[in-house]
Amino acid sequence: MESCELKRFKDSPNSDESARRSSFPDEVLERVLSLLKSHRDRSSVSLVCKDWYNAERWSRAHVFIGNCYSVSPEIVARRFPKIRSVTLKGKPRFSDFNLVPQNWGADIHAWLVVFAAKYPFLEELRLKRMTISDESLEFLAVSFPNFKALSLLSCDGFSTNGLAAIATHCKNLTELDIQENGIDDKGGSWLSCFPESFTSLEALNFANLTSDINFDALERLVGRCKSMRVLKVNRSISLEQLQRLLVNASQLAELGTGSFSQELTFRQYEELESTLGSCKNIHTLSGLWEAKGLYLPALYSLCTHLTFLNLSYAPLQSGELAKLLTHCPQLRRLWVLDTVEDKGLEAVGLNCPLLEELRVFPADPFDEDIIHGVTEAGFVAVSRGCPRLHYVLYFCRQMTNAAVATIVQNCPDFTHFRLCIMDPGQPDYLTNEPMDEAFGAVVKTCSKLQRLSVSGLLTDLTFEYIGSYAKNLETLSVAFAGSSDWGMQCVLRGCPKLRKLEIRDCPFGNAALLSGLEKYESMRSLWMSACNVTMNACRLLAKEMPRLNVEVMKEDGSDGIQADKVYVYRSIAGPRRDAPPSVLTL
Repeated sequence: MESCELKRFKDSPNSDESARRSSFPDEVLERVLSLLKSHRDRSSVSLVCKDWYNAERWSRAHVFIGNCYSVSPEIVARRFPKIRSVTLKGKPRFSDFNLVPQNWGADIHAWLVVFAAKYPFLEELRLKRMTISDESLEFLAVSFPNFKALSLLSCDGFSTNGLAAIATHCKNLTELDIQENGIDDKGGSWLSCFPESFTSLEALNFANLTSDINFDALERLVGRCKSMRVLKVNRSISLEQLQRLLVNASQLAELGTGSFSQELTFRQYEELESTLGSCKNIHTLSGLWEAKGLYLPALYSLCTHLTFLNLSYAPLQSGELAKLLTHCPQLRRLWVLDTVEDKGLEAVGLNCPLLEELRVFPADPFDEDIIHGVTEAGFVAVSRGCPRLHYVLYFCRQMTNAAVATIVQNCPDFTHFRLCIMDPGQPDYLTNEPMDEAFGAVVKTCSKLQRLSVSGLLTDLTFEYIGSYAKNLETLSVAFAGSSDWGMQCVLRGCPKLRKLEIRDCPFGNAALLSGLEKYESMRSLWMSACNVTMNACRLLAKEMPRLNVEVMKEDGSDGIQADKVYVYRSIAGPRRDAPPSVLTL
């Protein structure tokens, strides 16, 4: 959590109350501040004076905490007495790559105990990379009688038994969103735990569960919940079952289908096509596991108003994608697998002039002999036809400096540029030069850039460019790049808005780590793994910056000299008390 965000948890602002006393009545000021939706804006106004601090304190209903160890639940509850919605992030992002030890922490239970005592009126809980057990889910379900929304993204520690407790006890539930979690899937019977009188659900997403679902219970639930706007089912749901669900849910705005591959009779296909055609409000479509081109035309009537098409589970070929996109004139966001190849991306450029976000994922990132995929040609084609493009995540096996320079010239408003060349240390494959000028072009051209992921063969020159030009950069991810400490030093001396720095498998060492002494307190976190950092440098950092938590994660067989994985973050709660033996807090 950034320093300005952390200050809002202190007992009083830094400003002189007598010099800046508000002339507004408290009720008016609270009403005005309640209209601010950005947590950053609210954090800033709370620092103006004591009146504004108190008004913001009493009017805040939602709190966002980007690092669960940057503050304690007790401090949050003392600072904000009327919270109804909490968003909480836990483990470092590299936990998604299994770089964080098992049982690292980020358990939600201690938070729930405090919230049950201080916020019995809590309505929403949104967790990312947190650990939550079935016992915690049951505690949540019975402790908050007005609880309405639960979102779990990349969480672990629970099973479908915990979902059954939520379904059984949360009588006012409107949202249950389960995405990409490490869940113990014990079967689909949890859906039958919703009472037959239950009708309030508006959003249900269980797309990533693996087991068969109690379809009869699901069909009854969807039929009862007339206000349901979001339904995303898992791959066990057949096309015939999907059609039966949609008959009772034509009001949906977001749909995630199940499998799109089983055989249909001509009559079943006609019924599916007709039912999909009656769903006039759908703007988001996902799922389509193992989609067969034979059945894709059933979606055409649905595509007219689509703004988001997520095909990251559908290995479509270029021709299939091209036919689909001709029916999607309003598309703003598109996620695809690299099976669409460059020809498919050319179709994106031809048919999606309003596109703002593109994500291209590898169908099989571990197969080095794979023949399909995308190259710089597909990326350039998209940039030519989609001038509004400002968010990209692009996995490819080859790229050139010239192509990236062309792409950012065509689309200079990038805010998120995440280029992942999958072979570490891959140079410009045409010139055999490092990819320095590619990312130099990105930071020089894209003045609004907030997030950058770099890859390929990179020298310190890339990081000199970043430090000099990336004035609005907030998050930087680096892997297998750089020449020396100078590269990281350039970034930490520049980039005035940097909040998160993630580094793995780079030659950066002690001098690089210690060059950030003046920067780390204004950042949310620093992650370094498989770099040349020693334990002594980490101890020196902890000594010089006592308000930072410096955690070192030791691997089996490590020599005790090198710091294998280092996680640095600012906290007003002090060192955490639940670190496992593999995590040493300095």
